[in-house]
Amino acid sequence: MRNASPAGFDLWEAVDGLRDAFAPRMSGRMGRGDIRTAILAALAEEPMHGYQIIQAIEARTRGMWKPSPGSIYPTLQLLADEGLVTAEQVGERKVYSLTDAGRAAAEEASSAGPLPWEPRRHHGHGDRMGALPKAGAKLAQAAAQVAHSGTPEQTERAVAIIDEARRKLYAILAED
Repeated sequence: MRNASPAGFDLWEAVDGLRDAFAPRMSGRMGRGDIRTAILAALAEEPMHGYQIIQAIEARTRGMWKPSPGSIYPTLQLLADEGLVTAEQVGERKVYSLTDAGRAAAEEASSAGPLPWEPRRHHGHGDRMGALPKAGAKLAQAAAQVAHSGTPEQTERAVAIIDEARRKLYAILAED
């Protein structure tokens, strides 16, 4: 049973929002830079045909990102146009390899920051970044419990607490 406050605010919407905010950032679609970097990183390990690249990226992301052929092949063509990869016909497939310039680009991409499937570190905060998502997940669990088992009055109080916490978090960002 879902409990809503008198103002019509649904606590489940807040819980869903918290879950979304702290869910892993990997999604089925990634940005252009991510696909480019992922292809370069995959080809840095060994030459591959397009489907192997798709499988390699899917494996590295534990199935959370499987780029489509519609994103892989145009990016491979772009990389070939830029002189970063070459394609060799092997049987019925084109096998792509990095050129010397491509190896340099792959090395630069991997040293410039995390690869698309690696955890992101923000502003040098290191391990502290893990604490905030964990705290947010625990808050979402507590809110879900109140939504499930609480009285309408308890639900209303929980909404007020979450709203106040949100305001305080934004106030932190507003400091200096």
